[in-house]
Amino acid sequence: MKFGGLLGCGRPHSKNQRQRGISMNQAAQMPEVKPMPRRDHALTKRIWRNKWLYVMISPGILYFLIFKYFPMFGLIIAFEDYKPYPGKGITGSEWVGLKHFERLFTEPDFLNILGNTLTLFALNLIFFFPIPIILSLMLNEVRLSIFKRTFQTLVYLPHFMSWVIIVSISFVMLTMDGGIINSLLEYFGFDKINFLLSPDWFRPVYIIQVIWREAGWGTIIYLAAIASIDPQLYEAARMDGAGRLRQMWHVTLPSIRSVIVVLLILKIGDVLELGFEHVYLLLNSMNRDVAEIIDTYVYTAGLRQGQFSYSAAIGLFKSVIGLVLVLFANRLAKRMGEEGIY
Repeated sequence: MKFGGLLGCGRPHSKNQRQRGISMNQAAQMPEVKPMPRRDHALTKRIWRNKWLYVMISPGILYFLIFKYFPMFGLIIAFEDYKPYPGKGITGSEWVGLKHFERLFTEPDFLNILGNTLTLFALNLIFFFPIPIILSLMLNEVRLSIFKRTFQTLVYLPHFMSWVIIVSISFVMLTMDGGIINSLLEYFGFDKINFLLSPDWFRPVYIIQVIWREAGWGTIIYLAAIASIDPQLYEAARMDGAGRLRQMWHVTLPSIRSVIVVLLILKIGDVLELGFEHVYLLLNSMNRDVAEIIDTYVYTAGLRQGQFSYSAAIGLFKSVIGLVLVLFANRLAKRMGEEGIY
């Protein structure tokens, strides 16, 4: 017994020894634990599994990297007196701080230009933004597929025309010298209206052209959202006695509400981004007081005179305002129970 106890062949002499012996036996019977895979290896494996998806989106990624993110380095010239001369450039120009922003905010025409920009944006939001929603709801109720496809093609077509073509067609129709609109007014005994030069008609003409060109294209996202609605919701509404209008109001609109909110937030982010080409084509010396916006001001007062730093300061101001409004609108949407954009 003594030799057996010394050699460890006998029973353990203490409780700790018995517990230690059991744990050692259990450890011997447990399966081998493999080490956790590395996170970077799992990410690489997942990317390789979805490689064709990444190949498909790579042109879009390259576009944003090359034309959106890399040029952000050039925003530094908004705080410099930029000179595109050898030895100067972005890194060698004189640092002037907020000088160009002070000039912008103290410009005599700044408030008028900002007011014109905000007015056109408000008109876009009030009159243009609901039109694609209304068109998509109307197209969703069309049961004759041939008529539906034909109408969709007709309303999509103006989107593929440039603003030069849209404004040129409007010029031919609205001119006082042989324009079809003024000819009809004269035929019915009314006086001709100078649509193209009158400051009072600039904003209505602008909004009508925007609706004509972009309303049909804007219905694509809404029609896709409507197509994803569960048909059983419409069946339940019909069983409850709901007609077409009530189904539209109580089923269709609530189902696409999140899409409407996201597009509204993105639209608010473009509050100062109305597009240079369209307004510039309508701009003339007679309507400049109501037609000059920030985009056209950047071109006339900045780029044409070679004031690149001043132009960059105005662009940075627009971007900051848009970012702040997007963050505010997104937070407001989340407080109202919507998902928002992030």
